[in-house]
Amino acid sequence: MKVLKLGIPKGSLEANTIDLFKKAGWRITSDSRSYFPDIDDPEISCKLVRAQEMSRYVEDGTLDLGLTGIDWIMENESNIVVVQDLIYSKVSTQKARWVLVVREDSPYKSIEDMEGKRISTELVNFTKKYFAERNINIHVEFSWGATEAKVVEGLVDAVVEVTETGSTIKANKLKIIHELMKTNTQLIANRASWKNQWKRKKIEQISTMLTGSLQAMGKVGLKLNVAKENLDKVMSLLPSLKAPTISSLSSNKWYAIESIVDAKIMRDLIPVLLEAGAQGIIEYPLNKVI
Repeated sequence: MKVLKLGIPKGSLEANTIDLFKKAGWRITSDSRSYFPDIDDPEISCKLVRAQEMSRYVEDGTLDLGLTGIDWIMENESNIVVVQDLIYSKVSTQKARWVLVVREDSPYKSIEDMEGKRISTELVNFTKKYFAERNINIHVEFSWGATEAKVVEGLVDAVVEVTETGSTIKANKLKIIHELMKTNTQLIANRASWKNQWKRKKIEQISTMLTGSLQAMGKVGLKLNVAKENLDKVMSLLPSLKAPTISSLSSNKWYAIESIVDAKIMRDLIPVLLEAGAQGIIEYPLNKVI
């Protein structure tokens, strides 16, 4: 049987990735003692891989497909196919940022102030290249973890660290003085796998279903009935991914309306719809919007 080798990012992205695949139609069961999660699709095999290493394994063919960030693709200078751009963090819909961070009381105010300084980061190759392209000479050292603590303790002059909200940076009395790049998760494929007819079809199936799941995040379906005389009023209140669907009921004086809207507005929208004459309002969850 033909099998597609899929890399699941181990660590902070693992749970979100498994949840996303579940919404897309694949149930992945991960065991903390195993690096090979089970998946309810005989045409796919899974392996847990650190996001930092994912693009290397996809590039060399150990994996056909995987999920990792733009940052680690650039760090490893990997020659792979980017199939799809994914943003599925539960913390934020914004892209994460790699930023240059110094102590709050530091005299450094710009990237140019880093000339000759020592910087600690996990993103070593990208950081070296970024500063070299701007003719700024720095000393870069690899950080094995607790990167922010190194600048707090004065072990280095600055750190290049990833953040979404910046709250941890502020909490440690640090400040951002420069943004190096934005990053988010990518669905990536091995180039030879992408050229293989069967594998490409399977990859495109996965990509389509993941896209549908991402489109559905934060949205709900809405159904309601409305009398003909109130139709225009109700329609004017309905935001929609596309134009709402309108169907005539058995009585030509009543219509059924179906739409997709942001979940966060429903608590305010439903009372307004009722006041405008809507009846039989139903809100339901969505797994996919394709």
